[in-house]
Amino acid sequence: MATCPECEFDEIDTEDYDEGDTLSCPECGKSLVVMGSDELEAADAADDDLDDDEDLEEEEEDEDDDDDEDEDDTEDEEEFEE
Repeated sequence: MATCPECEFDEIDTEDYDEGDTLSCPECGKSLVVMGSDELEAADAADDDLDDDEDLEEEEEDEDDDDDEDEDDTEDEEEFEE
């Protein structure tokens, strides 16, 4: 049995669910995601985690692009010196 992280209802049967499956709390109706054996997380929180991962990936890509631009600038300066 798992406990709802929203209303603390502690009689949610997760036996027939796999990790990543969604279900609703029978007490408060909140959408929940099965995170592991008898572990639940609010579906909104799981979506937020995914958004955070996507934001981090975008930031890393931007940093890589900035590094490439810096290298290009250095090469351009060397051409002008010749």
